[in-house]
Amino acid sequence: MALNYIWIAFFLIAFVVALVKLIFFGDTEIFKTLVEALFDSSKSSVMDIALPLIGNMALWLGILNIGEKAGAINFLSRIVGPFFSRLFPEVPRNHPATGNMMMNFSANLLGLDNAATPLGLKAMGNLQELNTDKETASNAQIMFLVLHTSGLQILPVTIIAQRAILGAHDPADVFIPCIIATYVATLVGMLAVAIRQKINLFDKVVIAWIGGLTAFILFIVFYFTYYLSKEEISLFSKVFSNLMLFSIPAVFILGALRKKINVFEAFIEGAKGGFETSVKIIPYLVAMLVAISVFRHCGALDYIVYGFKWTFSQFNMDTRFTDALPVALMKPLSGSGSKAMMIDAMKTFGPDSFVGRLGCVFNGSADTTFYIVALYFGSVGIKKSRYAIQAGLLADLSGVIAAIFVSYLFFG
Repeated sequence: MALNYIWIAFFLIAFVVALVKLIFFGDTEIFKTLVEALFDSSKSSVMDIALPLIGNMALWLGILNIGEKAGAINFLSRIVGPFFSRLFPEVPRNHPATGNMMMNFSANLLGLDNAATPLGLKAMGNLQELNTDKETASNAQIMFLVLHTSGLQILPVTIIAQRAILGAHDPADVFIPCIIATYVATLVGMLAVAIRQKINLFDKVVIAWIGGLTAFILFIVFYFTYYLSKEEISLFSKVFSNLMLFSIPAVFILGALRKKINVFEAFIEGAKGGFETSVKIIPYLVAMLVAISVFRHCGALDYIVYGFKWTFSQFNMDTRFTDALPVALMKPLSGSGSKAMMIDAMKTFGPDSFVGRLGCVFNGSADTTFYIVALYFGSVGIKKSRYAIQAGLLADLSGVIAAIFVSYLFFG
């Protein structure tokens, strides 16, 4: 139901804003712009997203099937099983969903976007098998989705690369702020869903895992800050992420060979589901991306930013951060739109400016909530998302607030 109301709201807001621009400001091109946005976004949602996704889905579902037959997924399930059994009490111990969720989180953690989506869709399919109400999101599906949309990542490779392209003096100087902001978003999202689902957060296993993950993040921050130069951080990010990405199929294949499994047949068997899943999600992608596109092109975001700037200026606050807000506001709606606004902020204000850096931290602080909800729930036919979007947006908001504070701390 939440997606339905949001979809309607995007179109109605765009229509009202366009009418105001036409009647009061004489903008005779506004409705032409919105009509073009309708057709362009419907085309790009299929040609630029759904069709390329078929190849990624086929590749990674095939690799994942090799991993399942080799026992790698079960191995991961046993490792994270004690923790996940607390966060996902509906999922039986050693169920394939546990290993697939862990694979998805690991891919996100390393910034492996192309691998993360197919792995996540596979995990959502596993969770749907356990769902007793096939049209309503289960508790486990909501927890998984919110953890995914919070976008926990320790290697923001694409952001560092884009800063380098635009001539930033230290492309990797946003590395630590991005880690802190995205970790805050993930922690808040997890806690919000856990409280809603009455999960015992004081369980010693939960505390140990959260404490261990927090210690690991702090170690990464400390080590990269004091022992690596900016250039070494950038190089490590690129090399390590690509190494890990290629290591996954290599390890799975070696495990399959050890068990004398026909690797090629296992790959083909898993890859066949890629096309079917990709076609199934096309209507959901078109619906959501078209609504987001008209909302974006009507100019409503500009008015929201102006409103924030005016409000904070009344309290004599530093309003520099509002110039980067379009990145934060677009991030839950569109990853490509958020990236475009991040690049625009760096081009307009400079990649080494406060606004340019904050835009990068905003872009790395969370993931595209509405897109992910439409994609993941659409792939398994979920129509009632319950409180998944609200929890995801709360995580996004926490990441935005953390990004602002940490950017002022690091960049003044």
